[in-house]
Amino acid sequence: MATLRQQLLELVDKLSPTLEKAFLDAIDDIKSEIVLREVVAYLKRRDIEGAIQALHIDPAAFRPLSEALRQAYNAGGLLTSQNMPRLFDPMGGRVVFRWDVSNQGAEANLRTLSSTMITNITEGTVAAARETIVAGYSQGSGPNKIALDLVGRKSAVTGKREGGVLGLNGPQAELVERTRINLLSGDPALMKKYLALKTRDKRLDGRVKRAIAAAKPLDAETLNNVLMRLRDNNLRLRGYTVARTETVTAVLSAKHEAFLQALSKSNRDATLVTRKWRSSGRSNVRHTHQVLNGQEIRGMDLPFQSPSGALLRYPGDTSLGAGAAEVASCVCDVEYNFNFAEAYARSRGR
Repeated sequence: MATLRQQLLELVDKLSPTLEKAFLDAIDDIKSEIVLREVVAYLKRRDIEGAIQALHIDPAAFRPLSEALRQAYNAGGLLTSQNMPRLFDPMGGRVVFRWDVSNQGAEANLRTLSSTMITNITEGTVAAARETIVAGYSQGSGPNKIALDLVGRKSAVTGKREGGVLGLNGPQAELVERTRINLLSGDPALMKKYLALKTRDKRLDGRVKRAIAAAKPLDAETLNNVLMRLRDNNLRLRGYTVARTETVTAVLSAKHEAFLQALSKSNRDATLVTRKWRSSGRSNVRHTHQVLNGQEIRGMDLPFQSPSGALLRYPGDTSLGAGAAEVASCVCDVEYNFNFAEAYARSRGR
């Protein structure tokens, strides 16, 4: 039978596509509501904040992600409860424990997870928009060009806007801008950096290589196609990364909450619980999480401390300030051990 850890990872694989689709649908919805002439009008006045307001990057647009997050949270807690060791109260009586997603602590935790997720996505999207506007001004681009770089151009096939920066985060917008500068430089060494990008469209490699061989800047039409495809591929990457990260965080947060509920139900002290960090064991595991692997602490509140200084009660935990470098796409786990469960039952002859 699969271990709880294996079952939780399978749950993440099953549920993260729902959150990914919710993210991409939210971006499509934002783009569809934009009135391009309004954005252009603000850009003509060089009113950056006005232009960003006209994009309507509203947290409400990302509310559907909250429902996907709630489903993952509830499923994680339920699965944990189903795999909970036998519990006994201090008098030796058997305790029947059931996961309660409507528990006050669970509800508060879920609200925090949801608001944090939406805030991070919204702020990242705004940062990318601002980066694109500022870069456009610095290059002397016109308002129409900057606006289209922001929202994308409508596809003749789907009718949806494609190739815009909306939905990317700040670092991704910077990557697109650096790529633009490199491909316009005419410097083969700088231009070759594009060919190392995993999110490039390889179908355009031939044209880029010919420009590199000639030591000439990439022509405008090809550059436009390169950047459009680069933005679209990075949008898909961000959707995947957000979905995996947030689903893992929701599932492992629910696991932590389930053990807290079990302790409360058993009328037991948290000091009887030990938690052990388990890295994924994969070759690409973070160095900081390799160091944490096998570390054991007592209780439910004391956090693990990463070599980076970040504090996490479990993988994906951002409640104590851990940043993306510690949680993005993490698939580590924490093993919880009740010192009063099976061993205590055996000692009582049950």
